[in-house]
Amino acid sequence: MTMPIATQERIRQMSAEGNSQREIAEKLGISRNTVSAYLKKEDFSPAPPTRGGGRSPLMEPHADVVAGWLESDRDRPRKQRHTAKRVFDRLVKERAFEGSLATVERFVRKWRREHAKGPGEGFLELEWPAGTCQIDFGHASGLLAGEEVALHELAVSWPHSNARYCVMCESERAECLIAGLMTIFAHVGGVPPEAVLDNATEAGRRICGVVRESKLFSAFRAHVGMRTKYCNPYSGHEKGSVENAVGFLRRNLMVPLPAAETLEELNGRLLAACDALLLDEHYRAHVPVAELFEGDREAMLPPPRVPFDAVRWVRRKADKDGRIEVDGTLYLAGPSWHGWHLLAGLRASSVEILDERGRHVVTLPRKWRGDGETVRDPASLIPALSARPRAWDCSPLRADVPDALREAIDRTDERGRRQALRAIARATERVGFAAAVEAANEMALSGRLPEEGAVDVLARRIAQGGPAPSGPADLAVYDRIAKGGDE
Repeated sequence: MTMPIATQERIRQMSAEGNSQREIAEKLGISRNTVSAYLKKEDFSPAPPTRGGGRSPLMEPHADVVAGWLESDRDRPRKQRHTAKRVFDRLVKERAFEGSLATVERFVRKWRREHAKGPGEGFLELEWPAGTCQIDFGHASGLLAGEEVALHELAVSWPHSNARYCVMCESERAECLIAGLMTIFAHVGGVPPEAVLDNATEAGRRICGVVRESKLFSAFRAHVGMRTKYCNPYSGHEKGSVENAVGFLRRNLMVPLPAAETLEELNGRLLAACDALLLDEHYRAHVPVAELFEGDREAMLPPPRVPFDAVRWVRRKADKDGRIEVDGTLYLAGPSWHGWHLLAGLRASSVEILDERGRHVVTLPRKWRGDGETVRDPASLIPALSARPRAWDCSPLRADVPDALREAIDRTDERGRRQALRAIARATERVGFAAAVEAANEMALSGRLPEEGAVDVLARRIAQGGPAPSGPADLAVYDRIAKGGDE
């Protein structure tokens, strides 16, 4: 706070009369630093009455140090920058500061005003070319098969028209990002010639001014012919259109929670709702957004003729049970693959396992929320079990077959188990596990142990949509068919 002119004059008079600075401070009830500052002051000319134009004498010895702290904050996350209180605490602890918190607050506020909103800085309203889009993620929840799950909202906006689209993803990994973008681009019928993205790890990052893009996203970009620009770190205003779209779509399309049986169904509903938003009036042009979005569509690139496979390949060694680990989740290739080095193709919704020569082993659903259980395909267990039928009692496959079939295999001897399991295995190779097990279970219901020929014929009929027998049935007809006889 500036001292009144009368007090300033009194300080100088008392000094001229031979009083020490300590005596002047005690008599006037002010600090010795203040006395010293006004005795050194040479220019008493009136200064322009700008707000915060002065600087407290108590801050002078520390001004450069504090300015250095604040300057270094500019490249740090907002929540890890100095507050005025933190500056005050450091000054007191490290530099024996004698001033008040209010003094520090005024200094910090003034420094930030001068350095953040000086000439040449601030936010400008930008003109965006038709077709250019902005991309960002947000967090949202949805109901899948009646269960509330945490999802990731992938939003794409076109600032030229203010069109906004979104889909839900299980993760923000590159394979999910690309799959979501392909869904949106296919829905709108084109690929933006240029996209502006956040400093997102799974697409690319700007580090020390250099953009380092992930291999998978670079391959996708080359495939569709799209250029990209990346915002500076902690500069969300550089893609303000999509920042607003994330919140707008969440408030308007996801309250109450969107519900569907599958993620694909949920995304279909969200895209349809985004289509309906095109009928809204543009906030400035006062015409439907759909009318302006046609300009965006005309500027977009045609979709590629060959779809891009958003897959990331990694090598894994199977453990003693034939399982591989991916992102903390175990996926079962099958007991016969224990100790093998396998390839895992990671997609947004699946994990494809291949052997070292690229031959298909099994495809399993991708699990993003671990619950400790191994992801497995029951069919992958059958080859090993048919070779070692004694392992049936401890096999997880027992829980995946109907009661009648399980009890029939439990009762029989080793030879009978091998027969039943081989019958199921052969039918699985031809028509799939579900039809093979259903056919084998029908034989068990009729009191017979599954045999290869009969199981295969009945499984084919079930797979083709034919009626399956209900309850115990005479399956001798299938035996005759398998042997080449007449029905």
